Order: sequence, then structure tokens, then C-alpha cells
Amino acid sequence: MKTKIYNKVWAGVFSFLLPLSSFLVTSCSDDFLEVKNPTGEPLEEYYTNEQTLNEALTSAYAPLHWPDWDNVAYNDLTVDGEIMGDDFWVGGAHNQDNQHWHRLFNFEGDANNTLATLWGDFYSGIKRCNDAIKYAGWNKGKLSDDFINKMEMQARLLRVYYYNILWHYYGNIPFYLENLSLPYTAPQIKADEVYNNLLPELEDIIASNVLPMRWSNAEAGRVSQAFAYMLYAEMVMYQNDESRFQKALGFMKEIINDADYSLNPSFSDIWKESGEWCQESIFEINYNDDQAQRDWGTAALNAGGTVFPTLCSPNGWGGGEGWDGGNDGWGFLPMRIETYNMYADGDLRREATCWDVRGYSYTDRYQDTHIWHGKYRPQSENNKDCPTSKNLNYNNNKRIYRYAETLLNAAELLLRTNGGLSEATGYVNEVRARAGLAAVDGVSIDDILKERHLEFCGEGKRYFDLVRAEGIPGATQKASLVLVPDTYGYRTNSWTPSKKHIPLSQSELDADPTLEQNNY
Repeated sequence: MKTKIYNKVWAGVFSFLLPLSSFLVTSCSDDFLEVKNPTGEPLEEYYTNEQTLNEALTSAYAPLHWPDWDNVAYNDLTVDGEIMGDDFWVGGAHNQDNQHWHRLFNFEGDANNTLATLWGDFYSGIKRCNDAIKYAGWNKGKLSDDFINKMEMQARLLRVYYYNILWHYYGNIPFYLENLSLPYTAPQIKADEVYNNLLPELEDIIASNVLPMRWSNAEAGRVSQAFAYMLYAEMVMYQNDESRFQKALGFMKEIINDADYSLNPSFSDIWKESGEWCQESIFEINYNDDQAQRDWGTAALNAGGTVFPTLCSPNGWGGGEGWDGGNDGWGFLPMRIETYNMYADGDLRREATCWDVRGYSYTDRYQDTHIWHGKYRPQSENNKDCPTSKNLNYNNNKRIYRYAETLLNAAELLLRTNGGLSEATGYVNEVRARAGLAAVDGVSIDDILKERHLEFCGEGKRYFDLVRAEGIPGATQKASLVLVPDTYGYRTNSWTPSKKHIPLSQSELDADPTLEQNNY
């Protein structure tokens, strides 16, 4: 099957904290897929130095920010990953507010109620990565080998990451590693085939050993070798690919043995601006408020901050708790009472994860519990320097991979490869000790899944853990047992294996009638 691949184009400048810039051009016909540069000379003459090549690479990083709000929909990946899980309600003004979330929450999404814009966001990212790889190739032997090799591997690794997200959500997707020509179509392949194509590519990137395990603080925001290791473990564990578990475990141990990575002593400090890119951080998506160009009425993809704290906070907040509030809170993603209650007394993660405002009065919205997302909760100091609309531009970086996940990955992989129980238990106890909890003697797969639940609540990982647990022998915390109708009458349908991949959007089906819809 084939489908038409669209590339988003916007006027504006994008950045991801690095001192780089990129250009974009606009068009009203298919020729927008042909990249042109602003000075008019042929691309081969423009992309001949490190400055212009950095522009292309920065452009490849830019789509990391887009799901937050891409001028079409609010599809923050954290929300997307949590609404189908069991820790949060959808919320909003009512059950028609961002209806696609409510429909997906109840496992009744369709072509008109799905995460439609993720498709265009990340295929644009793939296209930009392909451009950067091509431009780097033109300059091999002409510019520094170190610069060219690092540029190429960053773009290739980003491309795998973009495909990884599409693979997680849609499963059966078009796949290509070189940009397309007319009619801009590529074969739609099955999810297992996508995986089988991506893993050799990722293994080749890792084997090159070109990227550093950790970039310097001045370069924070670039993908690294440690990022590649975490992406590898995530993919093989989601696929339940036992043939690669031992290799994934080796990668986790390399990070564990690297002096640049360790648990941050304070769990709550991770989520502060001062905690960004701390020793626990393996990868974050950078947002900033002080140079924000994003504003109402301008291109939402402009550089700046994140709207997520506005999205997931109470409406009509009268002030307090470090936030001026007002009507900015949109009331999405209220936390379930059961989620708050799953934390034991004394678990230091509860206060940082759960923003409990049950003693405050404000304008209640749909499914409001008066407990909110604590890790990315709004605070006035996090957008105080914004020169445009503050509610669109909080500086909260999006944490993607943390060292705590390295430890818990290693523990699980040890058990699933008949490795040392004592060593696995030790890794889990490191995470528990930071949370203020007593050590346990001997851990099971269920113990590790529970610890992941507590540690990563609200980080967009829970739903995918429940789905992959369907293939883990002995797991009781899995989608078919947990994602079932609730006692409140909000979720009336149960998860089934056919719900693993969400529907493709109607716009894509219309663009290519040969595209096969997922059986959702």
C-alpha cells in the first residue's frame, strides 16, 4: 500500500536551545516539497559550510516541539500517552472538548477522532532528517569528518525516533529512508515490518559510536549515544523481542557505569527549571519563555515555550501555590483519586507527581478531581520572561528519558534474561531509596511494572507499559486487565488487542484510497 506524505511548511524560525537557526519556505502547490534556500542559489552551493548545515539539522529537530500545539490540535505526547491509560481523566470543559481525546480514552476512536496531526508532524520530521543526511553526504571529504559524521548520525537517530512514535501509535505506516519524488507516496508496511526495518538502522547508528554518551551543557538538546541506548531498549521491550534483550541490557549497563549519569538526589527537584539537564536527564525536549516567538495569531510552530502547563491545570484559579492563575487553566488531564492513593505514605514522589488542591475553590471543569499533574504544573516563574502570550510559553522542558528508567529497564531485562535477581533488586531499590521507601527483598516483573507506574506517572509511559505487558509472562498489570470500564461511567469500553494501534485520520485515507485503516 502507498500513502501520500505531506511535509509541513511554515514561515518562521525554530530553535531547540542550540545557537542555530533554520529557514522555511511557504508554497501553495506540491512544489513545496522541493526545498529551496532563501538566497536563491542551488542547494549544492548553499549547503557547503557548517553554519548552513546546522540550519538543516536544527530544522530536523524542530518537529520535536510540534505536537504541543501545531496550529491544528493540542496533541501533547504526554496527554496522548496518558488519556488511554488508567491514571488520569481527559477533562476539559465537557466531553466534546477535544473530543478525539475523549473518544480515544473510551477506545472508540475513528478516522475523524484520532491523533491526526502526529502523522504530519513526524513525517515532516522524517523528511527534514532525510534532507540533513543528504546535505551532510554532499560535504563528506570537504568539511571536518567529525562534524559531518555527528550531523549525519544525529539526523539518522532523530529519524528513528520519529518513526518510533508513529510506530507506537499507528503501527502500520508508510516507511522510507530517502525522500520521495512525485507522487510522493511510499509503501505502507505492517508494524512488525517497521520494527524489522528500524532496528538494524538503530543498531548501525549505535555501532558507529560517533555520538557522545552525553553532550556538554552548551549542546544540551542534541540526541546522544545514551539516547540511542534508551530508544533501543524502549523499542525491543515494546516489541517483546527476546532475541535483543541481552544487547539492550548491555546498553543499560553502559549508561549505569557511565559517571555522567546518576539519580538526582531529589525527585521533586527534577521538575524545576534548575533540574533541567541534571545528572539524571538523558534526553529532554527544550522549551524556553524568554525568547518566545509563539503567540495567538502567529504560527504556533514558532520557537518558544510549551502550552502543556496551561492545558493541564485548574480553571479560574484565584492565585496561590506559586501561580497567578486566572482563567488560563483549561482543565484537561485531572488526576484520578485512585492514582493519588496508590502512593504509600512517605513516598516522596507523590507530592511532586500529584498537585493536590482539594482545599481550594475555583471553576470546576469536566471530571475535575482537584488533583492535577504535578510534574508539569504551571508556576508563574516559569513564564515570567515571556514577551508574548504567557499561557502558550512555559519553559518546562519535556523529559523523555531519565536515568531512573535505565535502572528499571535493566532490572526488568535481567529478570527476563534469567539474569541476577539480586542485581535486579538492587536497581529497583536504588529508585525506591530516592523515593524515601524501604528496600525490598527480591523483585518480580509485577514489582518492576508497579515501580514504573509510581516513578513515571504522568510522563506518557503507563499506557504503553500496559500494552507491552500483554506479552510478558506473569504480568498482571496489563492492558486487558486494567483498561476496563470504571465505576464512574466515564470509560464504558475495554481495551482489546485491536486497540493497540489507533485509527489513521480521514484526511490521510482521502489522500490515498489504497491506505489501509487499522482495525480499531
